[in-house]
Amino acid sequence: MNGKVERSQQTDKTEFRNLIDLSDKTLDLNAIAMEWQEFYNKKRSHSSLNGKTPMQKLKSVEHLIPIQPGVSKKFWESNEEILPRNYEYLKFIKHRKKKTVAR
Repeated sequence: MNGKVERSQQTDKTEFRNLIDLSDKTLDLNAIAMEWQEFYNKKRSHSSLNGKTPMQKLKSVEHLIPIQPGVSKKFWESNEEILPRNYEYLKFIKHRKKKTVAR
């Protein structure tokens, strides 16, 4: 994944940022960035996608992406334990379980 992000950033730099005069205070950078994003995702072909645009690729695999109700149903039917997002609390719980087992 990191390589894909780095490649995307390299493309942004060479095809987008290097062509903009950042010293020009009259530029609406948000509008220009939105226009670039629209072009990049809907009009610019990508060699890694066999010449398709990201939007074309998404449309071709969209039917394979599970929708939320199906994902949630499978999760709740599984025996997977729900863990807290707080790392320190998670460490505390694990430490507490070890002490309980050791008694």
